[in-house]
Amino acid sequence: MNITTVMRTWFVPAPDSSAADELRQGKSPWAIHLLWSAWIFITPLLDPQGYTLSWLFFTLATYPIFIAVYLKAHYASCRHMHYYGLAVASLCLLSLPWYPSGLSYLIFGCNMFLKWRASFRARVGLLLLINALYISLAWRAGYPWAMLVSIPAMALIICTVIIVEIKNRERDAALRLSQEEVRRLAATAERERIGRDLHDLLGHTLSLITLKLELSRKLFDRDSGAARRELEEAERVARHALAEVRAAVTGIRSTDLAAELASARLLLESSAVHLDYGNLPDSLPQEVERTLALVIREAMTNIHRHADATEACVRFTRTADNLEMQIHDNGKGGLVAHGNGMSGMCERVRAIGGSLQVDSPPRRGTRLLVNVPLRAAQKARVLPEPPVQDKLAGSAAA
Repeated sequence: MNITTVMRTWFVPAPDSSAADELRQGKSPWAIHLLWSAWIFITPLLDPQGYTLSWLFFTLATYPIFIAVYLKAHYASCRHMHYYGLAVASLCLLSLPWYPSGLSYLIFGCNMFLKWRASFRARVGLLLLINALYISLAWRAGYPWAMLVSIPAMALIICTVIIVEIKNRERDAALRLSQEEVRRLAATAERERIGRDLHDLLGHTLSLITLKLELSRKLFDRDSGAARRELEEAERVARHALAEVRAAVTGIRSTDLAAELASARLLLESSAVHLDYGNLPDSLPQEVERTLALVIREAMTNIHRHADATEACVRFTRTADNLEMQIHDNGKGGLVAHGNGMSGMCERVRAIGGSLQVDSPPRRGTRLLVNVPLRAAQKARVLPEPPVQDKLAGSAAA
C-alpha cells in the first residue's frame, strides 16, 4: 500500500465528522482553523530569547504530529474526538518546561473536546481536568502567574464562543428542517384537499350520469321520449358538474399565491423579517396568478439577501378591470432597477400586459408596484365547451 492510498484512506470523512458536516453545508472540508497555529511561530517574538535551537527542535518534532492528528480528527467520527484532543493537548503538557510555543496545542486540544459526542458534563469535566493539569505542570515548570491564569481563561473563553457557535448552527439546522416540514405538510394537506374535493364533486355526479345513460339506453327502443328526457337530465347534471369543477380548479389555482406567501413568510422569519399580507384576490387568471407568485418569490429573495429590513408587506387592490400588487420593505433601499432579478420580474409582468414600477430611495426601503389589466386576461381564457346536444348533433351528422 503506497502513501497515496494511505492518504486517501485517512481523508475519507466519517458521516458524523466535521469535514462531512462542512461538505453538507457546501463548504470546503479543509480545516481553516489551522491558521491559528501560526501563533507557534509568533510566540518567540514575545520571548527575550527569541528563536532558539531548542524552539526549532521542538517545533520540528511536534508540529508535524499536530498537523497529522488535527487533520485526522477533522475527518474522523466525533465519537472519538476526545482521543485526538488528548493527543494534541499532550504535545503541550509533555513539552511544557522547554517549549512555551506549545501552549497553542493546549488551546486546540480544548476546542476539540467540544466536538466530542458525549454529554455536556463529560466534555466540561475533561476540559477542566486538562486545564487543572496544565496549571499544575506550568507552576512546577516556573511559569509566571499571568501565564497560569491567562491560558486557561483564554481556553475557556474560546470554548464558550465555540459552544455558542455550535448552538446557533443547531438552531439554524432545526429551523431549516421545520421549514421543510411545514412545506411538506402543506403540500400533503393540499393534495388531500384536492383529492377530497374531486371525490365529492365527481364521485356522486359521475355515478348519477352513468345511471341516467344506462336508463336511457334501456328506454331507447320502448319509450324514446323518456330516453330523451334521461339524456337531457344527464346533460344537465354534466353541465352542473363542469361548473363545479371549474370553480374547484379556480380555488386550487388561487392556493398557488397563498402557498408562495406562506413560503415567503417562512423565508423572511429565518432572517428576522416580519412579513404581513392582507386578503388575497380570488378567481385570478392562471397566467396572472403564476406571474404574481414568481414576482413575490424574487422580491422576497431580494429582501432576505440584501435589504437588511425588519418588516415587509404585500398588499393587493382589485377592481373590475385591474389588479394592483404592492410589495414594500423598510430596508436600506438603493435597489438597482436593472439587475438580473429585476429585469426578469419586468419581463414576466410585461408578458401578461402589466407594468412594474420600482421606488427604492437609499435608506428608505424599496417599493414595488405591479399593475395588471384583468380584462385582457379574462378574454384570453379558454372558451367553454359547446353544448352536449351540439356535440351529439355533430356526431349524428357524421
